[in-house]
Amino acid sequence: MERPPSVDALARSLAGSGLPHPILVDIARRAIADDAVEDAPRRADDYRRTLLVPVVNATGVLLHTNLGRAPLAHSQPARAQSLELDLATGERGSRQRAVGQLFARLCGAEAAMVVNNNAAAVLLVLAALAAGRQVPVSRGESVEIGGGFRVPEVMEQSGARLVDVGTTNRTRLADYAKALGGQGADVALVLKVHPSNYRLDGFVEDTSVAELATLGPPVVVDLGSGLVDATCPWLSGPPPAWLAGEPAAVQTLAAGAAVVTFSGDKLLGGPQAGIIAGRADLVDRCARHPLARALRPGGLVLSALQDIALAYLRRDAAATIAFWRQATVPTDELAVRARAIAAGTGGEAVATEALPGAGSAPGASIPSWGVAVGGDHLAGLRAHDPPVIARAAGGTTVLDLRAVEPADDVVLVAALDGLRRGAAEA
Repeated sequence: MERPPSVDALARSLAGSGLPHPILVDIARRAIADDAVEDAPRRADDYRRTLLVPVVNATGVLLHTNLGRAPLAHSQPARAQSLELDLATGERGSRQRAVGQLFARLCGAEAAMVVNNNAAAVLLVLAALAAGRQVPVSRGESVEIGGGFRVPEVMEQSGARLVDVGTTNRTRLADYAKALGGQGADVALVLKVHPSNYRLDGFVEDTSVAELATLGPPVVVDLGSGLVDATCPWLSGPPPAWLAGEPAAVQTLAAGAAVVTFSGDKLLGGPQAGIIAGRADLVDRCARHPLARALRPGGLVLSALQDIALAYLRRDAAATIAFWRQATVPTDELAVRARAIAAGTGGEAVATEALPGAGSAPGASIPSWGVAVGGDHLAGLRAHDPPVIARAAGGTTVLDLRAVEPADDVVLVAALDGLRRGAAEA
């Protein structure tokens, strides 16, 4: 019988995979133990594909949670930064100051701070402002969103006590007032929650922030998606139609909210983070709570958020933030690109409907264009290098261009050509 190669020799033969030698040793050892030496290269490739790699998002979902939500390019020199150093005094400073002051200005708030995601922002606000006390929430807003984030469970972990008010489809101001005036009521704040992908139509009614602000307790609004300003002053034209009805930080605070929370990696177009903005005394209580240290972001996130905030304040976000650049590309430009790709690959250029994604602007869509090919080719496209992530329905695969950078059109052409060659060889 032919002796198998040594573990080291087999591992060295897999060096072309780019994986570190210790990983290749593990793969080689298992392949030899399984009497599957010839399968070692495939196993190395399979392992490599479990690592984080860049992909081309041709799903038509701009903020795709599985693909990291907002695409973000950020770089900084490998140097120390003034993360918690006050340059004026030389003393220790706050890591929240630099970015907090920018987001406060951006949102029209007295103060702002940052934590590592919006779920953490909601948890911290409730723990700091309402632990052991009651928080009325409309039954229609006591929701579960992606990843198992449930409002009642987050509230339980914070120590606040949930008080359901109204009904699933209709909650009036009187429902909140009843909760405030009930026997033994000890209400710390009123919470209003963005329903994310959950939406009710028909016989529905909710209570506005302005109405809630008349009740007395602070109104905290979980905006979720992170639209900064409903007027979108960073765009050259009016706000896009798909944003109609999406709550924004500037307008929500102006309407009387004491605190708003929102995500950094959704409509803001930045890294994963949670922003807390509002009254200075309330934000300060959040910053001084013990949980704030556990939930604080690192220097890389804060540096990236600083760049994002400055882009909004300069009003050039439409050009410098990838999400807004992709969301506002004229449909005619996408159609030209789709026809060019289709002509070179045998596909068909088709009009499509893209989605904002990640619970942003639920029910809204954005006109787009893509390339359609017959059959379900999702697995083959994922196997391309770099992987192309598309969508398939009704026996057709569609590569939507709304979230594809023009420089990646050549990747789509190569991936589609690979499918054609594979079909011809089959």
